[in-house]
Amino acid sequence: MNTRFLAGKITDVLTYLRKEKNYSEHTIRAYRQDIGGFFDFLQEKGISTVDTDVLLSFVASLLRYGLEPATVARKLSSLKSFFKVLKRLGVVSQSPADMIRTPRKKRHLPGVLTYEQIEEGMKIENPRDRAMMELLYSCGLRASELVGLNLDDIDFGQEEVRVMGKGGKERILPMGRIAIEAVKSYLGARRPRAEQGTQPALFLNYRGGRLTTRSLQNIVRKCLVRVARAAGTNPHVLRHSFATHMLERGANLRAVQELLGHASLSTVQIYTHLTAQRLKDVYAKAHPRGE
Repeated sequence: MNTRFLAGKITDVLTYLRKEKNYSEHTIRAYRQDIGGFFDFLQEKGISTVDTDVLLSFVASLLRYGLEPATVARKLSSLKSFFKVLKRLGVVSQSPADMIRTPRKKRHLPGVLTYEQIEEGMKIENPRDRAMMELLYSCGLRASELVGLNLDDIDFGQEEVRVMGKGGKERILPMGRIAIEAVKSYLGARRPRAEQGTQPALFLNYRGGRLTTRSLQNIVRKCLVRVARAAGTNPHVLRHSFATHMLERGANLRAVQELLGHASLSTVQIYTHLTAQRLKDVYAKAHPRGE
């Protein structure tokens, strides 16, 4: 496959992922950086054609320069998606990345907050910020799902929220009582919709536009940094905590999978390891012969 020809298709692939797969701009930027890095490698080495051996050489160079296996795996995943889309669009007949195995990643259990940390972290005076935090934890939302919410996605009558997940998959989630009260309080303090023009977004920045994922990350960090330095202060820690607390209180794995919007049950099984470890910690501290 000709290197220059493939490089000219990067924009087409990213456009496809944005429109057809509903990938966020943050994800698109990461894909552009990963794929662009591969073509920078080709240019530096003077490589004019791409095949499986060239991709293997690229992966080996990343590992040789000391990148973590997880980082290399992400870059390889981006390239696999690149060729997969080209194949789907009929640009290439086969992908040179299909036969390459992903480097084994170190398995890290996600950080989780205790119930007490959740309670402390939710002591927020700003109505908008509290509503966002409560929704993240109440519904187990991804950061991109939260900032993508519109006013019409909230149904107070049914106590539900409509969420657009990865790949444009929609799911309807129940909202907890506390989250509902927090959202109502925020909407009561927000400027009337008529003053916002045609802006449909639920959560707005100070300029009246839709809040970005980056801004949300900063807000969550500010709210959690005093209680969760060890567990993490990004929006995903609330999603992890949601899943773990649900399982600890008796929810079955399939239900949590549906709530999180995961396509595979195996993706959710990491939380069973997490809850098992926490039970071991409780046992070690509470049982007379536990230590």
